[in-house]
Amino acid sequence: MDLSNTHFLWASVFWGAVASGYFIYGWRQRAAIPLAGGAAMTAASMMLPAAWMSAVCLGIMFAVWWLMKED
Repeated sequence: MDLSNTHFLWASVFWGAVASGYFIYGWRQRAAIPLAGGAAMTAASMMLPAAWMSAVCLGIMFAVWWLMKED
């Protein structure tokens, strides 16, 4: 993984910030789904290239929303 790639760095910073928000929200509200989503997004923001990172993180955000929605 080339860490000098600016697309990777900016995507990692952005998705890492979103993931930390999900993680902190899940921790404080004692909600397991956003907590797990934040942890998964954090892992994705460290391991995947920029395009895949964005796709996976958007998918995780959709999954968290879908699992948390009330009927």
